[in-house]
Order: sequence, then C-alpha cells, then structure tokens
Amino acid sequence: MRTTVRLDPEVAAAAERLRRERHIGLGEAVNELARLGLTRKQRTAPFRQRTASVGLKIDVTDVADALELLDQANGADPR
Repeated sequence: MRTTVRLDPEVAAAAERLRRERHIGLGEAVNELARLGLTRKQRTAPFRQRTASVGLKIDVTDVADALELLDQANGADPR
C-alpha cells in the first residue's frame, strides 16, 4: 500500500539510520520500526505502597471505634 506520511525528525533519522545500516528501502525501515514498536512491551515501574507513621496505633476492624479514637485524638466532640 502506498501512503504519504509525515515523520517527526527523530523518527525520520532513525528510519534513515536503519535504512543505511541494513541497505534496505525507507519504507521497509519504517515498517520494521513500526513492528518493533507494536511488539515492544511497555516498561512500567512496579507499584509500591508507601506508608507513613501518623503516631496513632488503632485497630481499624471496628470503624466506629476507630473514628471515635481519631476524633478524640483531634480534640473533637464525637457527637
């Protein structure tokens, strides 16, 4: 298929470099770069949960008790 595309300068440079290294046509170089992009796995940073000490040690299995303790710690009237 014949199509006209506009390449960003860095993409055009990469395609031209590949074309010269492998002695292939520009279309073949662009296709190869596109295929590499399609098959490359995204590198994502592993998720890490960060914790911070807030100075309170409470059991949060009973939400009502936990909220009451927090209110008392903040000097609020729980009612």
